[in-house]
Amino acid sequence: MWAAGGAAPAERARIEGVVREYLLANPEILPQAMERLQQREQAKAVATAGDGVTKAYAGAFMGNPNGDVTLVEFYDYNCGICRANLPVVQELIRRDPNLKVVFRELPVLAESSRDAARASLAAARANRFAPFHNALFGGGRVSPESIAAAARSAGVTVPAQDKSADAEIARNLQIAGELGVTGVPSWVVGDQVLIGGQSVERLQRAIAEARREA
Repeated sequence: MWAAGGAAPAERARIEGVVREYLLANPEILPQAMERLQQREQAKAVATAGDGVTKAYAGAFMGNPNGDVTLVEFYDYNCGICRANLPVVQELIRRDPNLKVVFRELPVLAESSRDAARASLAAARANRFAPFHNALFGGGRVSPESIAAAARSAGVTVPAQDKSADAEIARNLQIAGELGVTGVPSWVVGDQVLIGGQSVERLQRAIAEARREA
């Protein structure tokens, strides 16, 4: 029988000592443990956010509008890795007819990123998101000229003031903070948050896991 002030604290100290010795002998598990903890916290945050993450702003999506899995990309038009990952997204959509990809503006790299995001959201409201998105990412450095050219090619009129777009950008910044998104591109699928550029195969695995867990 444990004594209230004696054996129980002693046993606790013994266990803590064993754990400490194990960690000192196997320090490689610490990053793994921290990564697992971060994944758990992000999964909780995704569950809490719910539709706030996966529901597209107007037409800011590609793929199947009624897809059984939604992949979310947080991106910035000034992000070179985001630009490089556009063919990855296009290939995922080509391979998977039941995939919906939602795009969330996260203009954090430059002031021109915010201008591009506003134009992109105007395109989404006009159901011309994909033509604008592809044109701007294919048009070189982001500038007032390249934004205007992408809008013209997509047939989009960009308003000088856009409270709806500004509210959406603010919402995305808040959601990103809650999810622990620390850079662009970042991805959400199922309860997973992936940071940085991803291969088709890595995203396919995450999509398959989300389907199994749905």
